Amino acid sequence: MKPREILDRAQTPDGSPLELAREHGHFMIRISGTPLMSSQMQGSENAMAHLAHEALGSLQSPRILVGGLGMGFTLRSALDVFGKDAHVTVSELLPPVIEYNRGPLAHLADQPLDDPRVTIHEGDVGLQLHPERWDVILMDVDNGPDAFTTRDNARLYSERGVKRLVKSLRPGGVLAVWSAYPSDRFKDRLRRSGLHCRSKIIRARWPLEKGPKHTIFITDPKGTILETPEDDPVTEPGEMNETRERPKPRQSKSGQPKSGHFKPRQSKSGQSKSGHSKPRQAKPRRPKPRRS
Repeated sequence: MKPREILDRAQTPDGSPLELAREHGHFMIRISGTPLMSSQMQGSENAMAHLAHEALGSLQSPRILVGGLGMGFTLRSALDVFGKDAHVTVSELLPPVIEYNRGPLAHLADQPLDDPRVTIHEGDVGLQLHPERWDVILMDVDNGPDAFTTRDNARLYSERGVKRLVKSLRPGGVLAVWSAYPSDRFKDRLRRSGLHCRSKIIRARWPLEKGPKHTIFITDPKGTILETPEDDPVTEPGEMNETRERPKPRQSKSGQPKSGHFKPRQSKSGQSKSGHSKPRQAKPRRPKPRRS
């Protein structure tokens, strides 16, 4: 078998080159040469549906929206855990990805598009966000809140986008978001929208503790924040953590508060010396390949 076999080439709506390949026995989708998703590991996508089902509890005929078809693993997991009476709509922006799931990728997740419970929507998942329409929304779009495929994907996770997602939930509904990275800023957005939220680190070979670490953001409809060792509590802007007291300023003998800062050294010319070197420039973070 060839180490790398190109199966198809296409373009995204904004003109970026998209490529489907078989690499060392696994399927890979790349956009502009950057890995977007791979069939090698899909545990975190499966875990997202399980976490959402656990948070939702028992519900007859749940209406579920899956944002992003990928290689079909999130959709398959949703069909398996939410029952025979579930109604699942999957929205996919890239037409070639839908074609791949009906062709060379169909067997990976046991042909989920052939399930009669599934409705496929070709287009922006934002067009499916109507008030109080969904019991569960599973967002498996791009690399998560740090989207890099299209600008429209980034808008889904903006402040306004999060509000639209929240308003689209029925009372007691659950929102789950897959991400390649942790993001305190995104967790803040969810909490500012009025939802209790936690993030959970899931390994790509879940339920095994193996593979790269991915993050699942999950809201709790019962109003309780469930903290786990992987959770990272976020303090709202301008607030102190309730479990810690605000430190009092130190007082000098004269009664004046001490700032705790050293007076800058003076050079012979009278100019102050900061003693600090030039700050290092952070290298741009390259997106991790989706393990879908």
